[in-house]
Amino acid sequence: MDNITLDNIAADNDTLVQDNQTLGMWTDYSIEYKVASIFLVSLICGVGIVGNVMVIMVVLTTKHMRTPTNCYLVSLAVADLMVLTAAGLPNISEAVYGEWVYGYVGCLGITYFQYLGINASSCSITAFTVERYIAICHPIKAQFLCTLSRAKKIIIVVWALTSVYCVMWFFLSDTKELVYDNVVLVTCAYKVSRNYYLPIYFTDFAVFYVLPLMLATILYGLIAKILILNPLPSDPKEKTKKWKKEMQGGRIITSTNTSSSTTAASRRQVTKMLAVVVVLFALLWMPYRTLVVVNSFLHTVYQDANFLLFCRLCIYLNSAINPVIYNAMSQKFRAAFKKLCHCGARRAPKPASCSVQLTYSVIKETSNGESPDHFTTEMDELARPTDHFLPRSILPANHKMSYEEPQLSSSVVKA
Repeated sequence: MDNITLDNIAADNDTLVQDNQTLGMWTDYSIEYKVASIFLVSLICGVGIVGNVMVIMVVLTTKHMRTPTNCYLVSLAVADLMVLTAAGLPNISEAVYGEWVYGYVGCLGITYFQYLGINASSCSITAFTVERYIAICHPIKAQFLCTLSRAKKIIIVVWALTSVYCVMWFFLSDTKELVYDNVVLVTCAYKVSRNYYLPIYFTDFAVFYVLPLMLATILYGLIAKILILNPLPSDPKEKTKKWKKEMQGGRIITSTNTSSSTTAASRRQVTKMLAVVVVLFALLWMPYRTLVVVNSFLHTVYQDANFLLFCRLCIYLNSAINPVIYNAMSQKFRAAFKKLCHCGARRAPKPASCSVQLTYSVIKETSNGESPDHFTTEMDELARPTDHFLPRSILPANHKMSYEEPQLSSSVVKA
Protein backbone atom coordinates (compact mmCIF):
# COMPACT_ATOMS: atom_id res chain seq x y z
CA MET A 1 0.00 0.00 0.00
CA ASP A 2 2.26 2.79 -1.11
CA ASN A 3 1.22 4.19 -4.42
CA ILE A 4 0.56 7.81 -3.55
CA THR A 5 -0.09 10.31 -0.77
CA LEU A 6 -2.28 8.19 1.50
CA ASP A 7 -0.25 5.10 0.82
CA ASN A 8 3.13 6.70 1.38
CA ILE A 9 2.32 7.06 5.06
CA ALA A 10 2.37 3.33 5.52
CA ALA A 11 5.52 1.65 4.34
CA ASP A 12 9.13 2.21 3.38
CA ASN A 13 9.27 -0.43 0.71
CA ASP A 14 11.88 1.31 -1.40
CA THR A 15 14.39 0.95 1.43
CA LEU A 16 13.50 -2.67 2.06
CA VAL A 17 14.22 -3.73 -1.50
CA GLN A 18 17.57 -1.99 -1.91
CA ASP A 19 19.56 -5.03 -0.81
CA ASN A 20 17.77 -7.36 -3.24
CA GLN A 21 16.03 -9.04 -0.36
CA THR A 22 12.51 -10.32 -0.67
CA LEU A 23 9.71 -9.03 1.50
CA GLY A 24 8.50 -12.48 2.54
CA MET A 25 5.24 -14.02 1.46
CA TRP A 26 2.67 -11.69 -0.05
CA THR A 27 -0.87 -12.08 1.19
CA ASP A 28 -3.72 -10.51 -0.68
CA TYR A 29 -6.47 -8.57 1.05
CA SER A 30 -9.42 -10.61 2.25
CA ILE A 31 -12.60 -10.72 0.19
CA GLU A 32 -14.48 -8.86 2.92
CA TYR A 33 -11.90 -6.08 2.93
CA LYS A 34 -11.97 -5.77 -0.86
CA VAL A 35 -15.76 -5.65 -1.03
CA ALA A 36 -16.02 -3.09 1.76
CA SER A 37 -13.20 -0.98 0.34
CA ILE A 38 -14.52 -0.97 -3.22
CA PHE A 39 -18.11 -0.30 -2.13
CA LEU A 40 -17.33 2.55 0.28
CA VAL A 41 -14.77 4.24 -1.95
CA SER A 42 -17.03 3.95 -5.00
CA LEU A 43 -20.03 5.29 -3.09
CA ILE A 44 -18.23 8.27 -1.56
CA CYS A 45 -16.31 9.16 -4.70
CA GLY A 46 -19.38 8.75 -6.93
CA VAL A 47 -21.53 11.01 -4.77
CA GLY A 48 -18.70 13.50 -4.41
CA ILE A 49 -17.97 13.70 -8.12
CA VAL A 50 -21.63 14.26 -9.01
CA GLY A 51 -22.08 16.81 -6.22
CA ASN A 52 -19.00 18.88 -7.04
CA VAL A 53 -19.82 18.89 -10.75
CA MET A 54 -23.28 20.21 -9.85
CA VAL A 55 -21.74 22.98 -7.72
CA ILE A 56 -19.57 24.09 -10.65
CA MET A 57 -22.46 23.97 -13.12
CA VAL A 58 -24.84 25.84 -10.81
CA VAL A 59 -22.44 28.73 -10.23
CA LEU A 60 -21.36 28.98 -13.87
CA THR A 61 -24.87 28.81 -15.35
CA THR A 62 -26.85 30.83 -12.78
CA LYS A 63 -26.18 34.55 -12.92
CA HIS A 64 -27.19 35.47 -9.37
CA MET A 65 -24.97 32.66 -7.99
CA ARG A 66 -21.81 34.26 -9.40
CA THR A 67 -20.59 35.88 -6.19
CA PRO A 68 -17.08 36.12 -4.72
CA THR A 69 -17.84 33.50 -2.08
CA ASN A 70 -19.27 31.09 -4.64
CA CYS A 71 -16.19 31.57 -6.83
CA TYR A 72 -14.08 30.23 -3.98
CA LEU A 73 -16.52 27.35 -3.59
CA VAL A 74 -16.07 26.53 -7.29
CA SER A 75 -12.30 26.48 -6.75
CA LEU A 76 -12.83 24.16 -3.78
CA ALA A 77 -15.11 21.93 -5.87
CA VAL A 78 -12.50 21.62 -8.63
CA ALA A 79 -9.83 20.73 -6.06
CA ASP A 80 -12.12 18.14 -4.46
CA LEU A 81 -12.78 16.60 -7.88
CA MET A 82 -9.04 16.18 -8.31
CA VAL A 83 -8.72 14.43 -4.96
CA LEU A 84 -11.66 12.12 -5.64
CA THR A 85 -10.51 11.11 -9.11
CA ALA A 86 -6.73 11.05 -8.58
CA ALA A 87 -6.76 9.47 -5.11
CA GLY A 88 -10.06 7.66 -4.80
CA LEU A 89 -10.45 5.88 -8.12
CA PRO A 90 -6.88 4.42 -8.26
CA ASN A 91 -7.48 2.83 -4.86
CA ILE A 92 -10.36 0.84 -6.36
CA SER A 93 -8.05 -0.67 -8.96
CA GLU A 94 -5.46 -1.33 -6.25
CA ALA A 95 -8.00 -3.27 -4.22
CA VAL A 96 -8.94 -5.30 -7.30
CA TYR A 97 -5.47 -6.04 -8.72
CA GLY A 98 -3.29 -5.61 -5.64
CA GLU A 99 -0.72 -3.49 -7.48
CA TRP A 100 -0.19 -0.31 -9.47
CA VAL A 101 -1.65 -0.65 -12.98
CA TYR A 102 -1.23 2.85 -14.44
CA GLY A 103 2.46 2.71 -15.32
CA TYR A 104 5.25 5.24 -14.81
CA VAL A 105 3.48 8.20 -16.44
CA GLY A 106 0.33 7.47 -14.47
CA CYS A 107 2.35 7.36 -11.25
CA LEU A 108 3.81 10.83 -11.85
CA GLY A 109 0.60 12.41 -13.11
CA ILE A 110 -1.74 10.98 -10.49
CA THR A 111 0.64 11.83 -7.65
CA TYR A 112 0.93 15.39 -8.94
CA PHE A 113 -2.83 15.92 -9.23
CA GLN A 114 -3.41 14.40 -5.82
CA TYR A 115 -1.17 16.88 -4.08
CA LEU A 116 -2.41 19.72 -6.26
CA GLY A 117 -6.03 19.01 -5.30
CA ILE A 118 -5.20 18.67 -1.61
CA ASN A 119 -3.18 21.88 -1.44
CA ALA A 120 -5.56 23.90 -3.62
CA SER A 121 -8.54 22.88 -1.48
CA SER A 122 -6.75 24.06 1.65
CA CYS A 123 -5.88 27.40 0.02
CA SER A 124 -9.45 27.84 -1.24
CA ILE A 125 -10.78 27.33 2.28
CA THR A 126 -8.32 29.92 3.58
CA ALA A 127 -9.35 32.36 0.83
CA PHE A 128 -13.07 32.27 1.56
CA THR A 129 -12.37 32.44 5.31
CA VAL A 130 -10.49 35.73 4.83
CA GLU A 131 -13.23 36.94 2.46
CA ARG A 132 -15.91 36.22 5.10
CA TYR A 133 -13.91 38.08 7.73
CA ILE A 134 -13.57 41.18 5.57
CA ALA A 135 -17.22 41.10 4.49
CA ILE A 136 -18.56 40.81 8.05
CA CYS A 137 -16.04 42.74 10.14
CA HIS A 138 -14.98 45.42 7.64
CA PRO A 139 -18.01 46.09 5.40
CA ILE A 140 -16.61 49.38 4.13
CA LYS A 141 -13.40 47.78 2.89
CA ALA A 142 -15.45 44.90 1.50
CA GLN A 143 -16.89 47.26 -1.11
CA PHE A 144 -13.47 47.35 -2.75
CA LEU A 145 -11.82 44.11 -1.63
CA CYS A 146 -14.60 41.51 -1.84
CA THR A 147 -15.43 41.84 -5.51
CA LEU A 148 -15.99 39.22 -8.14
CA SER A 149 -13.03 40.27 -10.27
CA ARG A 150 -10.68 40.25 -7.29
CA ALA A 151 -11.92 36.79 -6.25
CA LYS A 152 -11.13 35.45 -9.73
CA LYS A 153 -7.62 36.92 -9.58
CA ILE A 154 -7.00 35.39 -6.15
CA ILE A 155 -8.15 31.99 -7.38
CA ILE A 156 -5.82 32.19 -10.39
CA VAL A 157 -2.90 33.07 -8.09
CA VAL A 158 -3.77 30.21 -5.71
CA TRP A 159 -3.84 27.62 -8.45
CA ALA A 160 -0.70 29.00 -10.10
CA LEU A 161 1.31 28.86 -6.87
CA THR A 162 0.08 25.41 -5.85
CA SER A 163 0.70 24.09 -9.37
CA VAL A 164 4.30 25.26 -9.26
CA TYR A 165 4.79 23.99 -5.70
CA CYS A 166 3.56 20.50 -6.60
CA VAL A 167 5.88 20.15 -9.63
CA MET A 168 8.48 18.62 -7.30
CA TRP A 169 6.43 15.41 -7.17
CA PHE A 170 7.28 14.75 -10.81
CA PHE A 171 10.85 14.26 -9.61
CA LEU A 172 10.12 12.56 -6.28
CA SER A 173 7.79 9.76 -7.42
CA ASP A 174 8.62 6.59 -9.30
CA THR A 175 7.36 3.07 -9.89
CA LYS A 176 9.03 0.31 -7.89
CA GLU A 177 8.98 -3.46 -7.98
CA LEU A 178 8.24 -5.15 -4.68
CA VAL A 179 9.86 -8.57 -4.65
CA TYR A 180 8.03 -11.13 -2.52
CA ASP A 181 8.73 -14.83 -2.21
CA ASN A 182 5.68 -15.71 -4.26
CA VAL A 183 5.10 -12.68 -6.50
CA VAL A 184 6.60 -9.43 -7.80
CA LEU A 185 4.29 -6.40 -7.59
CA VAL A 186 4.60 -2.94 -9.09
CA THR A 187 3.87 0.05 -6.88
CA CYS A 188 3.99 3.84 -7.17
CA ALA A 189 6.27 4.98 -4.37
CA TYR A 190 9.16 7.17 -3.30
CA LYS A 191 12.12 7.67 -5.59
CA VAL A 192 14.59 7.85 -2.71
CA SER A 193 14.54 6.85 0.93
CA ARG A 194 11.50 7.89 2.90
CA ASN A 195 13.57 9.86 5.40
CA TYR A 196 14.30 12.52 2.78
CA TYR A 197 10.58 13.24 2.43
CA LEU A 198 9.99 14.17 6.06
CA PRO A 199 10.75 17.92 5.55
CA ILE A 200 8.25 17.98 2.68
CA TYR A 201 5.56 16.27 4.73
CA PHE A 202 6.07 18.57 7.68
CA THR A 203 6.00 21.59 5.38
CA ASP A 204 2.70 20.42 3.93
CA PHE A 205 1.40 19.71 7.42
CA ALA A 206 2.26 23.21 8.62
CA VAL A 207 1.38 25.26 5.53
CA PHE A 208 -1.71 23.44 4.31
CA TYR A 209 -3.25 22.23 7.59
CA VAL A 210 -2.03 23.88 10.78
CA LEU A 211 -1.78 27.48 9.54
CA PRO A 212 -5.17 27.48 7.71
CA LEU A 213 -6.89 26.09 10.81
CA MET A 214 -5.19 28.58 13.13
CA LEU A 215 -6.17 31.44 10.83
CA ALA A 216 -9.72 30.12 10.52
CA THR A 217 -10.05 29.80 14.30
CA ILE A 218 -8.98 33.41 14.85
CA LEU A 219 -11.05 34.92 12.03
CA TYR A 220 -14.23 32.98 12.76
CA GLY A 221 -13.85 33.97 16.40
CA LEU A 222 -13.83 37.62 15.37
CA ILE A 223 -16.77 37.01 13.03
CA ALA A 224 -18.73 35.37 15.84
CA LYS A 225 -18.06 38.39 18.04
CA ILE A 226 -19.59 40.67 15.43
CA LEU A 227 -22.58 38.46 14.64
CA ILE A 228 -23.45 37.49 18.21
CA LEU A 229 -22.31 40.28 20.52
CA ASN A 230 -22.69 43.28 18.23
CA PRO A 231 -25.27 44.29 15.65
CA LEU A 232 -24.25 43.55 12.09
CA PRO A 233 -22.74 46.64 10.46
CA SER A 234 -25.12 48.09 7.93
CA ASP A 235 -24.10 48.41 4.33
CA PRO A 236 -23.74 52.06 3.31
CA LYS A 237 -25.14 51.28 -0.12
CA GLU A 238 -28.33 49.70 1.16
CA LYS A 239 -31.22 52.02 0.56
CA THR A 240 -34.62 52.19 2.11
CA LYS A 241 -37.40 51.80 -0.38
CA LYS A 242 -40.67 53.65 0.19
CA TRP A 243 -43.78 52.89 -1.69
CA LYS A 244 -46.67 55.33 -1.58
CA LYS A 245 -50.07 53.98 -2.50
CA GLU A 246 -53.27 55.91 -3.00
CA MET A 247 -56.14 54.39 -1.07
CA GLN A 248 -59.86 54.84 -1.26
CA GLY A 249 -61.01 57.96 0.55
CA GLY A 250 -57.89 59.93 -0.42
CA ARG A 251 -55.69 58.47 2.35
CA ILE A 252 -51.97 57.79 1.71
CA ILE A 253 -50.22 54.89 3.43
CA THR A 254 -46.42 54.64 3.30
CA SER A 255 -44.84 51.18 3.54
CA THR A 256 -41.11 51.01 4.32
CA ASN A 257 -39.03 47.97 3.49
CA THR A 258 -35.32 47.74 4.16
CA SER A 259 -32.94 45.00 3.19
CA SER A 260 -30.89 45.14 6.41
CA SER A 261 -32.56 42.16 8.05
CA THR A 262 -32.32 40.17 4.84
CA THR A 263 -28.63 40.98 4.54
CA ALA A 264 -27.97 39.98 8.14
CA ALA A 265 -29.79 36.67 7.77
CA SER A 266 -28.02 35.91 4.49
CA ARG A 267 -24.60 36.68 5.92
CA ARG A 268 -25.19 34.57 9.01
CA GLN A 269 -26.40 31.67 6.89
CA VAL A 270 -23.41 31.80 4.55
CA THR A 271 -20.96 32.20 7.42
CA LYS A 272 -22.38 29.23 9.33
CA MET A 273 -22.21 27.09 6.21
CA LEU A 274 -18.57 27.97 5.54
CA ALA A 275 -17.67 27.46 9.21
CA VAL A 276 -19.08 23.92 8.99
CA VAL A 277 -16.93 23.31 5.89
CA VAL A 278 -13.82 24.38 7.83
CA VAL A 279 -14.68 22.26 10.89
CA LEU A 280 -15.21 19.16 8.77
CA PHE A 281 -11.96 19.85 6.93
CA ALA A 282 -10.14 19.87 10.29
CA LEU A 283 -11.82 16.72 11.62
CA LEU A 284 -11.69 14.57 8.48
CA TRP A 285 -8.05 15.36 7.70
CA MET A 286 -6.92 14.82 11.29
CA PRO A 287 -6.49 10.99 11.15
CA TYR A 288 -4.23 11.14 8.09
CA ARG A 289 -2.21 14.14 9.28
CA THR A 290 -1.78 12.59 12.72
CA LEU A 291 -0.63 9.29 11.25
CA VAL A 292 1.96 11.06 9.10
CA VAL A 293 3.41 12.81 12.15
CA VAL A 294 3.40 9.66 14.31
CA ASN A 295 5.00 7.49 11.61
CA SER A 296 7.71 10.09 11.14
CA PHE A 297 9.03 9.29 14.64
CA LEU A 298 8.43 5.53 14.70
CA HIS A 299 11.17 3.11 13.77
CA THR A 300 8.58 0.68 12.41
CA VAL A 301 5.72 2.55 10.82
CA TYR A 302 2.14 1.78 11.73
CA GLN A 303 0.35 0.33 8.73
CA ASP A 304 -2.81 -1.44 9.85
CA ALA A 305 -4.89 -1.93 6.69
CA ASN A 306 -8.21 -1.12 8.33
CA PHE A 307 -6.96 2.11 9.87
CA LEU A 308 -5.33 3.17 6.61
CA LEU A 309 -8.65 2.53 4.84
CA PHE A 310 -10.34 4.67 7.48
CA CYS A 311 -7.87 7.52 6.79
CA ARG A 312 -8.55 7.27 3.08
CA LEU A 313 -12.31 7.29 3.51
CA CYS A 314 -12.15 10.35 5.78
CA ILE A 315 -10.28 12.33 3.12
CA TYR A 316 -12.60 11.20 0.34
CA LEU A 317 -15.57 12.08 2.53
CA ASN A 318 -14.14 15.55 3.12
CA SER A 319 -14.03 16.12 -0.64
CA ALA A 320 -17.49 14.65 -1.20
CA ILE A 321 -19.50 16.16 1.63
CA ASN A 322 -19.26 19.86 0.78
CA PRO A 323 -22.07 19.86 -1.85
CA VAL A 324 -24.28 18.10 0.70
CA ILE A 325 -23.56 20.89 3.19
CA TYR A 326 -24.43 23.55 0.60
CA ASN A 327 -27.72 21.81 -0.16
CA ALA A 328 -28.61 21.44 3.51
CA MET A 329 -27.63 24.91 4.73
CA SER A 330 -28.13 27.23 1.74
CA GLN A 331 -31.57 27.91 0.31
CA LYS A 332 -30.03 29.42 -2.81
CA PHE A 333 -27.90 26.37 -3.52
CA ARG A 334 -30.82 24.05 -2.76
CA ALA A 335 -33.08 25.89 -5.18
CA ALA A 336 -30.35 26.00 -7.82
CA PHE A 337 -29.68 22.26 -7.45
CA LYS A 338 -33.37 21.51 -7.87
CA LYS A 339 -33.56 23.72 -10.92
CA LEU A 340 -30.51 22.03 -12.40
CA CYS A 341 -32.03 18.60 -11.86
CA HIS A 342 -35.44 19.80 -13.14
CA CYS A 343 -36.92 18.76 -9.82
CA GLY A 344 -38.85 21.95 -9.24
CA ALA A 345 -42.49 21.84 -10.25
CA ARG A 346 -43.23 23.93 -13.30
CA ARG A 347 -46.25 26.17 -13.09
CA ALA A 348 -48.68 26.35 -15.93
CA PRO A 349 -48.74 29.75 -17.64
CA LYS A 350 -51.46 32.02 -16.29
CA PRO A 351 -53.64 34.40 -18.25
CA ALA A 352 -52.02 37.74 -18.94
CA SER A 353 -54.95 39.56 -17.33
CA CYS A 354 -53.99 38.42 -13.85
CA SER A 355 -50.24 37.96 -13.92
CA VAL A 356 -47.50 40.09 -12.49
CA GLN A 357 -43.80 39.55 -13.07
CA LEU A 358 -41.46 40.97 -10.50
CA THR A 359 -37.70 40.55 -10.65
CA TYR A 360 -35.68 42.64 -8.31
CA SER A 361 -32.45 42.61 -6.43
CA VAL A 362 -32.60 43.61 -2.77
CA ILE A 363 -28.90 43.73 -2.14
CA LYS A 364 -26.06 45.28 -4.12
CA GLU A 365 -23.02 45.58 -1.95
CA THR A 366 -19.98 46.16 -4.06
CA SER A 367 -18.94 48.77 -6.51
CA ASN A 368 -19.36 46.47 -9.49
CA GLY A 369 -22.80 45.27 -8.49
CA GLU A 370 -21.62 41.95 -7.05
CA SER A 371 -21.25 41.11 -3.39
CA PRO A 372 -20.36 38.28 -1.05
CA ASP A 373 -23.98 37.99 -0.11
CA HIS A 374 -25.63 38.90 -3.39
CA PHE A 375 -29.24 37.88 -2.98
CA THR A 376 -31.72 37.85 -5.82
CA THR A 377 -35.37 37.13 -5.39
CA GLU A 378 -37.53 36.18 -8.30
CA MET A 379 -41.31 36.15 -8.23
CA ASP A 380 -42.50 34.83 -11.53
CA GLU A 381 -46.15 34.64 -12.51
CA LEU A 382 -47.33 35.76 -9.12
CA ALA A 383 -51.10 36.09 -9.00
CA ARG A 384 -53.16 37.26 -6.09
CA PRO A 385 -56.83 38.27 -6.04
CA THR A 386 -56.03 41.96 -5.77
CA ASP A 387 -53.06 42.16 -8.14
CA HIS A 388 -55.02 43.05 -11.21
CA PHE A 389 -56.70 45.90 -9.34
CA LEU A 390 -53.45 47.71 -8.51
CA PRO A 391 -52.90 50.97 -10.37
CA ARG A 392 -49.97 50.88 -12.76
CA SER A 393 -48.50 53.99 -11.13
CA ILE A 394 -47.47 52.22 -7.91
CA LEU A 395 -45.33 49.64 -9.67
CA PRO A 396 -41.62 50.23 -10.53
CA ALA A 397 -40.89 51.05 -14.13
CA ASN A 398 -39.27 47.67 -14.84
CA HIS A 399 -42.18 45.67 -13.47
CA LYS A 400 -44.69 44.33 -15.92
CA MET A 401 -48.41 44.21 -15.32
CA SER A 402 -51.43 43.79 -17.49
CA TYR A 403 -55.02 44.17 -16.37
CA GLU A 404 -58.40 44.53 -17.86
CA GLU A 405 -60.45 46.46 -15.30
CA PRO A 406 -58.29 48.92 -13.29
CA GLN A 407 -59.90 49.77 -9.99
CA LEU A 408 -58.80 51.17 -6.65
CA SER A 409 -58.06 48.76 -3.83
CA SER A 410 -57.37 49.09 -0.13
CA SER A 411 -54.63 46.42 -0.15
CA VAL A 412 -51.16 47.34 1.01
CA VAL A 413 -48.39 45.80 -1.08
CA LYS A 414 -45.02 45.18 0.46
CA ALA A 415 -42.18 44.46 -1.91
